[in-house]
Amino acid sequence: MTTVFFVRHAEPNYDNRDDKLRELSPRGLQDRKRVTAFLARKQIDAVLSSPYKRAVDTVRDFADRYGLSVRTVEDFRERKVDQGWIEDFTAFSQKQWADFSYKRPGGECLQEVQDRNIAALKAVLEQYRGKNIVIGTHGTALCTILHYYRPGFGYDDFVRIKDIMPWIVECTFDENQNCVQICSYEQL
Repeated sequence: MTTVFFVRHAEPNYDNRDDKLRELSPRGLQDRKRVTAFLARKQIDAVLSSPYKRAVDTVRDFADRYGLSVRTVEDFRERKVDQGWIEDFTAFSQKQWADFSYKRPGGECLQEVQDRNIAALKAVLEQYRGKNIVIGTHGTALCTILHYYRPGFGYDDFVRIKDIMPWIVECTFDENQNCVQICSYEQL
């Protein structure tokens, strides 16, 4: 069995609108210590992450403390919304979850996000077969992964976890890369 601990990043600094460089807020910097404490009990073999700063920084405290490096994987990045900032994010998200092919100019649809995240995950499952892995990720990216393995996971679930940061989801995969168990840890 291979176990993946998906770690949705801690609270970011929303004043920084640069999606790739958005750092953690002071609260996020504190909350990542809860992630470290949770993962310390899990015998982790490898730490991977989206290349976005808030995701890397959420898992870096754990990696540094236990002598592991953080390997970034470009395809675990968050969805590209469009060229700018979306003011009505709720309406945009509803449209995307209702139609996985909906996207704004210059952005990605949820199907594209899911396809690249699942392809990256399958490569990781092959490379780290039988290991315990951490993957630093994002809310939408993680929700599309969960939707892939549990199609009933949809917009209402996305809304329910929207403000849960950090959020850890443990997925166990068998030797054929089938997801056999999903556990959500909302209270660290």
